[in-house]
Amino acid sequence: MVFEKTPGWLDWYQGPSRPRFVLPPGSVDAHCHVFGPGERFPYAPQRKYTPCDASREQLFALRDHLGFARNVIVQATCHGADNRALVDALEHSDGRARGVATVRRDVSDEDLRALHAAGVRGVRFNFVRRLVDFTPRDELMDIAARIAPLGWHVVIYFEAVDLPELWDFFTALPTTVVVDHMGRPDVSKPVDGPEFELFLRFMREHANVWSKVSCPERLSLSGPPALHAEQAAYRDVVPFARRIVETFPDRVLWGTDWPHPNLKDHMPDDGLLVDFIPHIAPTAQLQRKLLVDNPMRLYWPELNGTDMNPGGGHGS
Repeated sequence: MVFEKTPGWLDWYQGPSRPRFVLPPGSVDAHCHVFGPGERFPYAPQRKYTPCDASREQLFALRDHLGFARNVIVQATCHGADNRALVDALEHSDGRARGVATVRRDVSDEDLRALHAAGVRGVRFNFVRRLVDFTPRDELMDIAARIAPLGWHVVIYFEAVDLPELWDFFTALPTTVVVDHMGRPDVSKPVDGPEFELFLRFMREHANVWSKVSCPERLSLSGPPALHAEQAAYRDVVPFARRIVETFPDRVLWGTDWPHPNLKDHMPDDGLLVDFIPHIAPTAQLQRKLLVDNPMRLYWPELNGTDMNPGGGHGS
């Protein structure tokens, strides 16, 4: 089956640069995707966009090039609740990937156990209206209750302006809750303003809430500088991400978001995104928590206290 990519949306960046920042051994890219290939893993009929193909082989090559040891692969909305591409990637990762799936209320216990065996450790609930249709909250709460005994968590994707409306639902979830991309703050507003302070209060008052400090390329208004300039890429996002990392160092994750779907203005160089990390996690201790300790605790708890580096460091 041939799928035509949504017009105007960019392909992922070819030939990413080698980061100047050397990742700590055992680092985890805790938010990335695989798309198709469509001829093998068709995109969902109800999807709101069609991406370019982005295979597991290409993802794992990027992992090695950037110097990551592991990936957390997140099911994207273009595949709906068909997790076959995700499971295929997990099963071909040699144990170096975990997954976050999308499931429906009618998923069977047998299917949940099969996903767990493949490496799935969470489900994603998407509240970004331009990407998905509304799912009733009672259905989502039922799913959360079913995955809680497996030790899975819930990943939530929403925009900052919608947090007040969603607060009661989020705080009732019976699992660890991981927020995608800091809840998409408006970085034109003050970092100490009421909107971002509400998000910080959300994390402060609910110890089960984590945040990914990822996707500056989606949030920035200033954009990237020239390749490897001394100034931080996406500098207007730095104060927001750094505030979260320094305030909640044990509940933060970072990921590339490769292959960056739905972007129209520019496609980020993933090497430059890695060089963003020391601007938001300025010490070696914070970097290790963000990139190694926290994702390992959440996705590979069985490896705590063992050698957690299966081959990280820059590839050839």
